[in-house]
Amino acid sequence: MKILVLNCGSSSIKYQVFDMGDESVLAKGIVERIGIEGSFLDHKVLQGEQEFKQEEDIPDHSRGIKVVFGILVDEKFGVIKSLDEIKAVGHRVAHGGEYFPRSTMVGDEELRKIEELSRLAPLHNPHNANGIKTVKEILPGVPQVAVFDTSFHQSMEKAAYVYPLPYKFYEEMGVRRYGFHGTSHKYVAQKAAEILQKRVEDLKIITLHLGNGASVTAIKNGKSIDTSMGFTPLEGLVMGTRCGDIDPAIITFLQKNKEWDAEKIDNLLNKESGLLGISGISSDSRDIEEAAAKGEKRAQLAIDITCFRIKKYIGAYAAAMGGVDLLVFTAGIGENSSIVREKAVEGLEFLGIKIDKEKNSVRGQLAEVSIKESPVKIMVVPTDEELVIARDTAKIINGFSGS
Repeated sequence: MKILVLNCGSSSIKYQVFDMGDESVLAKGIVERIGIEGSFLDHKVLQGEQEFKQEEDIPDHSRGIKVVFGILVDEKFGVIKSLDEIKAVGHRVAHGGEYFPRSTMVGDEELRKIEELSRLAPLHNPHNANGIKTVKEILPGVPQVAVFDTSFHQSMEKAAYVYPLPYKFYEEMGVRRYGFHGTSHKYVAQKAAEILQKRVEDLKIITLHLGNGASVTAIKNGKSIDTSMGFTPLEGLVMGTRCGDIDPAIITFLQKNKEWDAEKIDNLLNKESGLLGISGISSDSRDIEEAAAKGEKRAQLAIDITCFRIKKYIGAYAAAMGGVDLLVFTAGIGENSSIVREKAVEGLEFLGIKIDKEKNSVRGQLAEVSIKESPVKIMVVPTDEELVIARDTAKIINGFSGS
């Protein structure tokens, strides 16, 4: 069975085609700069390692998806002879609110709720919904499944997700902690437990998804009990351009003293802060580490603040779970930056967290990087959100069809 996985972002569409017989990836790619000058498709065929880049005007996501379907059946670079070979489409959807505690088959009612939740995720859910609509037009009758970034965190208790604001804002407007990156946190926790030959239900795990967007999750007995991102992906750790945790009074202070409006403040917190704001150099951690190595003090400060914040969350989540058995680093920075991994756990030996500096030199591959005697295992696990989406899609449509 062949499944197409789509991830419609604000100006891009990532895609992968899976053969679920052996869970192999047949092709993957990305449509970038949608609605912007210089838009293009970058397509890779895994068997034979073929690559193809096509530049064309792609004004919207609907056109982008049509371009994807076109290349999938292309005589030279395609991996299927007909679109009829696609038996289901799985979509990454940013926000499921409280409606969707798990992945779900998408019908008219589910699509309506995804669109309704655009008020909570205005930069992502509208594009996710449009992707579902476009596929329905091109492949009517082909089942579609939505896999939500927020679903994994719906196991949190109210003590973890209700904010200490007037309760009516939660009841009337849904203002609460939702958390994101759930698909990634779920995958790497399960994968790490599998490698250690243990049941995820028997472990206390802290997963660290560290990329341009970053979050940390406490997973106890296989369930998320707390996570650093909140009502939006702005809360929590230092990120590429997002500030993470700050005193909320800073916002009103800037409004009064700078006479900035909500849009200006929102732009500051989401697009001008984080690594970029501290360093003044870049939002990319690779640039920051390179600059720090050359003696740039603000670049080093950006690394120091980032790792200090990660360390605080590790300590807090160990306390929340009554201990920790396993730390898992993933995503771009988590998988590739030995500096961040080492500095983030430095001084946590009292918790039984002891890293092996030689093993920690690994980049982008699965590895255990704790010393042999460390009571708490530390692992690097490359994330694979697309595979989780494909698996959930296959499971749901097989159950739906009764097979």
